[in-house]
Amino acid sequence: MPLGKQLVQAAHASCGPLPTASLRPEYAEWQATGSTKICVRVKNRAALEKLYQASVEAGLPVFLVADEGRTVFAAPTITCLGLGPALRDALNPLTRRLRLLSTTPP
Repeated sequence: MPLGKQLVQAAHASCGPLPTASLRPEYAEWQATGSTKICVRVKNRAALEKLYQASVEAGLPVFLVADEGRTVFAAPTITCLGLGPALRDALNPLTRRLRLLSTTPP
């Protein structure tokens, strides 16, 4: 996926969970402590779907981004996941083993 497309998909993932997350009590603390955001990567779609399911089961705000397939992809395609806003203690069990996203190959 081209870098520009990655950035747009990440923006969707970042904004997607906000409407429901803003109703949670920890949202104010997240905002007050810098509104930290990180981008991590998963190996494949199966890993992304597993992270999505685990996040739903943990009761975290989540937003699965499905590109509509108008530019880069030929058909609707799941591209990324917005997870949170949530506090570190809630996210670490699900994300601590994931690598940060970078522009260079692993």
